[in-house]
Amino acid sequence: MSVYGLTGCPSRCCLRTPVGGLGPLKRVSALPSSWKPKDKIAVTCLERYYWLGSAQGCNKQRTHMIKCTMGASSNGSADIFPRINVRDPFKRLGISREASEDEIQAARYFLIQKYAGHKPSVDAIESAHDKIIMQKFYERKNPKIDMKKKVREVRQSRVVQAVMSRFQTPYTKIIIKTSIAFIVLGVLTVLFPTEEGPTLQVALSLIATIYFIHERLKSKLRAFLYSAGAFIFSWLLGTFLMVSVIPPIPLIKGLRSFEVTTSLITYVLLWVSSTYLK
Repeated sequence: MSVYGLTGCPSRCCLRTPVGGLGPLKRVSALPSSWKPKDKIAVTCLERYYWLGSAQGCNKQRTHMIKCTMGASSNGSADIFPRINVRDPFKRLGISREASEDEIQAARYFLIQKYAGHKPSVDAIESAHDKIIMQKFYERKNPKIDMKKKVREVRQSRVVQAVMSRFQTPYTKIIIKTSIAFIVLGVLTVLFPTEEGPTLQVALSLIATIYFIHERLKSKLRAFLYSAGAFIFSWLLGTFLMVSVIPPIPLIKGLRSFEVTTSLITYVLLWVSSTYLK
């Protein structure tokens, strides 16, 4: 009969502790193969005692290994989230304000996995994630117009880019000279309105525009064409604004108040053309 860790004989049996602690158990058979025990109960008891002792030894070794592991983990320091004190939740998670929900969830999952051993770091990551989700929900519920984004989109459009390419900033001396000329024309238009309207002042504004553009471009044909086009566009735009957008101005009264206000708008647009048009 074969017994693990047990050496027996017909006359006596003794229990031996395996050599080398709790190493691998070896199968030892010291009984003759032809021998059959008379007292099966005694051998069964010996086997039970042996396996009980082996189980207790394994439990002691397992307990010792667990304690060592717990001691090593308690002595080691877990990684701390470096942005744990950042107030902005987007900066804390390291994402932009235009990030999608998938990017937000991916950033949260990555940071939670990396700093899972430090509870304050996990709490800070979860708090930032919750704030961002609530803010996104509020923005979807109460949408608002982002003026900066709209202005940026308008400026980046092809039409605006083509128009802006036709303008440039001149020297300060030119800006001051053109500003004084059109301010004088505006004052004369307001102080001395005639029954026929500010016809003389408007004609003078056209002549001033031709002069200033020719002074910069040194081309009579281009100066005339640019000035005529700017004058027509300015007058039409001023008329449209006065009819549809701008209400009557109480400071400008009289029968010709409409023409006077339109002339002032035209002067502003002609000043821009004569100063910045290239």
